[in-house]
Parts: sequence; C-alpha cells; structure tokens
Amino acid sequence: MNPNDLAFTSATEQAKLIRDRQISPLELTQLYLDRINTYDSQLGSYVTIMAELAIADAKAKTELLAQPNTDLPPFFGVPISIKDLKRVKDVRCSFGVAALKNQMATEDVGVVTKIRDAGFILIGKTATSQLGSMPFTEPPGFPPTRNPWNLEHTSGGSSGGAAAALAAGLCPISQGSDGGGSVRGPAACCGLVGLKPSRGRVSHAPVGDSLNGLSTNGPLGRNVADTAALLDVISGYITGDPYWLPDPEIPFAQSYQKPLSSLRIAFSPNLSDFGQATPEYQQTVLDVAKALEGMGHHLQEDCPLVADLAPPFTTIWQSAVAASGIPLELLEPINQWLAARTANAGEYLQAVAQLQKISRRIVSFFDKYDALVLPVFLHAPIQVGEWASLHPEDTFSKVSHWIGPSAVFNATGQPAISLPVGFGDRGLPLSVQIVGRPGAEATLLSLAAQLEQVYQWGQQRPPQFS
Repeated sequence: MNPNDLAFTSATEQAKLIRDRQISPLELTQLYLDRINTYDSQLGSYVTIMAELAIADAKAKTELLAQPNTDLPPFFGVPISIKDLKRVKDVRCSFGVAALKNQMATEDVGVVTKIRDAGFILIGKTATSQLGSMPFTEPPGFPPTRNPWNLEHTSGGSSGGAAAALAAGLCPISQGSDGGGSVRGPAACCGLVGLKPSRGRVSHAPVGDSLNGLSTNGPLGRNVADTAALLDVISGYITGDPYWLPDPEIPFAQSYQKPLSSLRIAFSPNLSDFGQATPEYQQTVLDVAKALEGMGHHLQEDCPLVADLAPPFTTIWQSAVAASGIPLELLEPINQWLAARTANAGEYLQAVAQLQKISRRIVSFFDKYDALVLPVFLHAPIQVGEWASLHPEDTFSKVSHWIGPSAVFNATGQPAISLPVGFGDRGLPLSVQIVGRPGAEATLLSLAAQLEQVYQWGQQRPPQFS
C-alpha cells in the first residue's frame, strides 16, 4: 500500500494491519509525523506535535508486537489526535489561550486514559477556538485553522483542528468535544462523520462539567465503523460522575451493523426559530429524507418547537467563559464580552431550570419519532477571518444563527450525528444532522451506516492533501 493510501485508511483497518503484522506502529506513526511536517503549515490543525513521545510509544509497541501470542487492545499502535481542551500528562495544554501556550498538564483526563488503554498512540494536540467558545478556530496568537477542501474557509470549531487534521490525512481518527455543535460542525465543514453522544455517555473525569451538561466528548471519523468503535473506547462511567448511562448490551461497533426495522423519521430543512437555511442546505435535507424513504423508513416533515431556548442557553454559555478563571485581559474580545455579561447565581439557576423545562418539551417530540433529520448549520463554512472585524455582539448574533440546529441538542442532551452527503459551492462538503432519542446512539449509527452505503463518502479525499 502506498503511503497516501495508508494515511487515508480507516483506523479500524489500520489496527487490523498492525495485528496481522503487515505494518508496524512505528511505521504508521512516522508516516503521520512526516505528513504533519509536510502539510500542517498550510492548515494550522495542530498546536503541539508530540513527536518524541509518540515515537517512543510506537517503538515500544513495535517491540511488543514482535512477541508471540500477545493480547492486544483494539487500537494497538494506531495514532490519534487529542483536542487541546483535554489535558495529556506532561504535554502543553493551552485551551486556545496564547498566554497559556507553555502550560503543562500534570495528569491525563479520563477520556485520554481510556484512549491510551485502547492502545492508541497520541500523536499531537489539535487546535481549538479559545476556550472552545466559537464555531471557527481562529484564536489570537495561533495560526487560523483552515479547511482542507478549500483553504480560504474555516474548518469549523471548536474541534476545528481535529477535523482538519483528519480530513487532510494527518491522523486516522480524532477525539473532539461538543458543547454547541463543536464535533458536528467541524465534521460537516470537513466532510467527516462526527457524533455528539448522549449526556452521560462519556465522562468528564476528573474535572467538572462547567456547562451544566451541554458539553460532551465525542468521536470524529472518516466512516461509521471508526466513529462507532471510538465511541466504545471513550464511553463509560468513571467514579464520581454526576450523571451517566449504562453501558450498551452490545458494543456500538457491533450493534450498528444489525439490520434496522422501518423507523419513523421526521425531517425539516429549517429550524424556524433560528432562521432559514440556505437553499442548498435545505435541498440537502430533502434529498437525504428521500433517500431514507427509499430504504423503507416512514418520513414526515415535522420539527420540534425550540422557541425561547436561546436566552437560557446563552446565559449558561456566558457563565462558563467567566468560570474558566482566566483573567479577562488574556482573552479575545468575544470572550471578554461574554464574560462581562455573566449572570448572577440566581439568574444562572433560573436559566438552568428554564433550559431543562424547554428541553423536556423538545424531547417529548421524539415520542412520535425515532429520529429527526436537520441541517447541521444553516449555511456554508465562513471564510477564515470573515467575522474578525465585527463587534462581539454582532459576531455572537451571527454565530447563534449559524449553529442553531446543533446547539439545540446540547441543551436536550440527545445524541446527534453529522454525516457528509456530497459537495456544494466552492468544493465544500455538504452534510446533514440526524438526532436520536436519548441514549439511542446505536440507532443513529445504524441509520448512518445505511446512508454511507448510498453516499460512499469514504472515497473522497481533499486533492491538495491526497
């Protein structure tokens, strides 16, 4: 297999090649480090390359592989990227704040421990928007992260670096996190599969959850198989978690392959309370709905009422920025503006209660349906720097409109998956979002696998990086 083909081979297939002794962890790790060295100056997808640590781990794993009858974890020797909002012991963690570029983490967070235990080799920390607060990745003091399909456009945020690196073949799979579309949005921008799990599926240990359940870790993959397998890796209760879901009876990597019965699926080309999607994005939803109907599912144009969701969501989001504890003078203007508007304790708790009440109404919509198809965002990825000169209030208004369909399901805690289904203007990917009932990741992954057979998205590579 030539190096370019190997770089774009799925993580699950790479793991099999390693177990079959067709490639070594060291060869694979060096391949990605070489590609990062060649291409990342164009993308800005990594903020820290863990070359020395990755090579040492790869050498040790390669030596272990030479021993007979070795019991290997599922992703033994496969590289992975970690978002720079997650601490990795003895590696810098900046949270997208330039003043913290040299801050070293003293421990692994729980999701990183699970990733290590699965046999992955940590290859680098990927770029994030500052504090993960924006859906584009342009924090001051760092290069902007660009879209591999069109370098003039954003790769999304806040997991923008994770998505850009994966789409460009600078890693085979990525860890991300999603507090308002931060996995699904970058996946949509870059033509990937991105899953926001249900609230309680993935632990925040050992740190607290500063967003009152809005945020969760989630996988980004090039295909459904990788996405499901990484979800299995990162899922599960860790002692002291404030909320959690039981482990599935069948691992997601297996359950998504089971045949689906006919489902009741709602769809809507818009989310009216946040505004209209562009015609191209509306048509994409309609096309996917037609494809699902052709598979035998029952489709109905319908959408939950999400009115009044934005104000309490915004109050909680603003409070999380202030709760970071980072001095305001070290933050970019949009985060200073958000922090300055922080509610008092009583207003915050009122917002939490209001958000929970509205979320109950939205989730009850799924008493009638098994899933809902929506746009991920309401228009195409913006150009890099397009909103940089706006007043923070205007930026936030544009952000709230753009990401509206994604942020709703951070509020409800439901699982939602972003799927690539073609290409639109300027060569940028088109995607849809499928939302499921609470705890129903297996259903979403099964639907995604059906659509994957139709759209064959894994065959596409950004020409400049292939």
